[in-house]
Amino acid sequence: MYVKVVEVIGESQNGWKSAVQNAVRDASRRFDNITGVEVYNLTADVVDGDLIDFKANVKIAYTE
Repeated sequence: MYVKVVEVIGESQNGWKSAVQNAVRDASRRFDNITGVEVYNLTADVVDGDLIDFKANVKIAYTE
């Protein structure tokens, strides 16, 4: 069994946790058997001092 890794960017207006969840959800539509996720970068846009449009760069591991 081989483990493969794909890099994905998740986005959300509700926070970084939601951005990571959206990345995993999107990846699960294309890749079966997701086994783990590594979050390696979190960013957000700022408007008038408020954080908006949260983004999470993640690596998702899956098996075939």
